[in-house]
Amino acid sequence: MKRLTDYEQKHDPLHQRCPVRAALDVIRGRWKPSILYELSAGPKRFGDLKDALPGATAQALTVQLRQLEADGVVHRTVFPEIPLRVEYALSESGAELSEVMNQLELWGTGYLRRRGLIRERRAGAVVTFS
Repeated sequence: MKRLTDYEQKHDPLHQRCPVRAALDVIRGRWKPSILYELSAGPKRFGDLKDALPGATAQALTVQLRQLEADGVVHRTVFPEIPLRVEYALSESGAELSEVMNQLELWGTGYLRRRGLIRERRAGAVVTFS
């Protein structure tokens, strides 16, 4: 089994000089924003995350959870039970990032609306055009 340090980001001099690039590298990944969104509601077991993200393979989900854990954004708790139970939750740093992601979502919704790609229905639900 790989060590958590195997999932840490490689050192890049640009990260040291650009905090925005460093932050984007933490959330870069097909499933990372969705994982963060799911965990913002509270701790979840792997199976719950897998069910919430049906397009994600178990391997992809595992790798991205490990990367988020290595970055200090997600905390993994293993319960010594049979069968083994593992829960994932946002760390304090992850909770801060979740607030930033909420702002990014608001900006993205406005951007898509300005581009004519979404519109709002009367009930306030957002409709996306495919």
